[in-house]
Amino acid sequence: MDFQLKSDQDLIHLYIGGEEAGLVELIRRYQAKIYTSIYLLVKDEALAEDIFQDTFIKVINTLKAGKYNEEGKFLPWVTRIGHNLVIDHFRREKRAPMVSGGDDFDIFEVLGHYDESAEDRMVREQTHKDLKALIQLLPAEQKEVLIMRHFGDMSFKEIADVTDVSINTALGRMRYALNNLRKMMQNKELSLKN
Repeated sequence: MDFQLKSDQDLIHLYIGGEEAGLVELIRRYQAKIYTSIYLLVKDEALAEDIFQDTFIKVINTLKAGKYNEEGKFLPWVTRIGHNLVIDHFRREKRAPMVSGGDDFDIFEVLGHYDESAEDRMVREQTHKDLKALIQLLPAEQKEVLIMRHFGDMSFKEIADVTDVSINTALGRMRYALNNLRKMMQNKELSLKN
């Protein structure tokens, strides 16, 4: 069975039906976007990995309890869970022990067979390094909307709901974020040429 050709919904049904490979494919499909969206908010690799694991523990518990009802919106749903866990972390201010799915549970081990090559990883990291650095320079509200929209594939209505603002405010923040990024990129190019 070729899981890569299955829809998110099909993979969820396979996983709920006892086929672990359904979840492995969903994680493989979205791990980069979800992890990056968390990392860009917390700016700490270890913490981002903890929150990423907690996000999928919550996903697994929700799926196993039969409470998932976000038809066709898996990535925005998972991104929202991750975002809420980031908010919870910042509310606690101090890093508290993360919830674990069991003594030996590690979501990254589930992905053991899917490891990009070192060369692919270096190319990807180099390509995104400058953009991530520029994103960090944005004001918090603009950065948050950009991350949720680009890395979480969330709609502006979903972003507005999560951040508790109007859709117009979310759209405005995105517009300002893109304009600011464009200006920073132009300034960077000018400084590189001189």
